[in-house]
Amino acid sequence: QVQLVESGGGWVQPGGSLRLSCAASGSIRSISVMGWYRQAPGKQRELVAAMATGGSTNYADSVKGRFTISRDNAKNTVYLQMNSLKPEDTAVYYCNAYIDSTFYSSRPYWGQGTQVTVSS
Repeated sequence: QVQLVESGGGWVQPGGSLRLSCAASGSIRSISVMGWYRQAPGKQRELVAAMATGGSTNYADSVKGRFTISRDNAKNTVYLQMNSLKPEDTAVYYCNAYIDSTFYSSRPYWGQGTQVTVSS
């Protein structure tokens, strides 16, 4: 069994910062890509940022220069530092990871989601 547990969401004023964390646990053999998606009301889920094990990253154009993804491979944890937050960043943020576990070859897993609200 594999779980992704997120933390760090909340409310912040425009221009503020938040840091999200997501820890993977369970019968993990290896993790390739870890990343963050978000879904705003009435919109499709979209990729925010992703990082491969080797360190290569991919960011949505809307967050480049403001958000930074990082990983601690020893802790199976991925972080998302969000700076200069805007109201349009308001969404539920989901952690995603491609995990090779004891029971299954590499497949995607999702966290439960954490709400980020940016408003004055």
